[in-house]
Amino acid sequence: MEGNKTSVLSNGLIWFGAGVSMSEILTGTYFAPLGMKTGLLAILIGHVIGCILLFLAGYLGAKTNNNAMETVAVSFGRKGNLPFSILNILQLAGWLAILNYDGALAANGIFSAGAGVWCAIIGVLLLVWVLVGLKRLEKINMVAMTALFLMTVALCFVIVTKGNAGAFLNGGSVSGETLSFGAAIELAASMPLSWIPVISDYTSNSTKPVKATTVSTIVYGLVSCWMYIIGMSAAIGMGTSDIAQISLRAGLGVVGLLIIVFSTVTTNFLAAHSAGVSGEVVGESFSKKINGKYISVVVVIVGTIAAILYPMDNIEEFLYLINSVFAPMIAVMIADFFFNKKRRAVKEWDWANLAVWLIGLILYRALMHVDIIIGYTLPDIVITAVLCMVVHRILPQNHLDKAI
Repeated sequence: MEGNKTSVLSNGLIWFGAGVSMSEILTGTYFAPLGMKTGLLAILIGHVIGCILLFLAGYLGAKTNNNAMETVAVSFGRKGNLPFSILNILQLAGWLAILNYDGALAANGIFSAGAGVWCAIIGVLLLVWVLVGLKRLEKINMVAMTALFLMTVALCFVIVTKGNAGAFLNGGSVSGETLSFGAAIELAASMPLSWIPVISDYTSNSTKPVKATTVSTIVYGLVSCWMYIIGMSAAIGMGTSDIAQISLRAGLGVVGLLIIVFSTVTTNFLAAHSAGVSGEVVGESFSKKINGKYISVVVVIVGTIAAILYPMDNIEEFLYLINSVFAPMIAVMIADFFFNKKRRAVKEWDWANLAVWLIGLILYRALMHVDIIIGYTLPDIVITAVLCMVVHRILPQNHLDKAI
């Protein structure tokens, strides 16, 4: 979609914007029943797992100079990436709607105009962001990210200074729905995992793709942890997960409103842009030229309408669904690149790898019924990757391109 190369700094700013999100803060509140110490440990472990996989996904795109879905084609075939492109568009539209919904509710808590009105405002701002384009927004994005950083620091200061100090110091917890340590790790890993089918759309278009991937992953991982901790700390120390109420208590007012609106727009821009890239891949599968920007616009409109019409208060199952689809996908891709030495798509459909992915998906859903202390993603990744390597050794491999 973008013809111009982006800088490493630009990629870092993009992923800072992706991390500053109301949904990440709200997901962090789910960790409150674990208490500060256990919750913090789960957040860190989950993000390490998720961000390693996110980095590897971006690295594959950087080394092959492919966007996200072109990288998927290496393992699953030139048309085998079609189902993943469609699934990616759907999950990105879902994310856009969820983020818009969460942002609108929070904004309405500060300035009551109606959640639907705020959904529309956020949607219009996002449309402007999409139509102007990634490269043209680089300088504006830098200013916006600096402002978001300062505003978020202010939010943290309020939570720490006005919260219940005893709850923080004593590792206090709050009553709520129980969450096992393994499930908490899984929720922490879910956010970086949700960006796996997206990251190469940006890093592969950088002047220094590998460096951009490294910076993007580190920036996103740190900021995402920060958002989770804000949410957990607010729930424990202030007895509320309502960011609007925290902002009002702090006297942030308009500042809090700007945090909410712009963080929603900057995060949703990634979802909209990458939906357009995946839309172009879908068009190529049917030998049709599709302008990705048009797909982005449609996804923004559909997501905004969905946010206005449907309540989206609990995203836990949505996160698990994303993990179950994209964790085994990246497992196959990692095994193919690092062990099976595949570097380009040579088949229309790689049915063997598609079958391995399906087994990995079923395995993930099965593991969800077992309380595993390290979560479900890591065991699923390892088993699926090993299965991919075994299948590679068993089947004839004379079709493979082993050029580095």
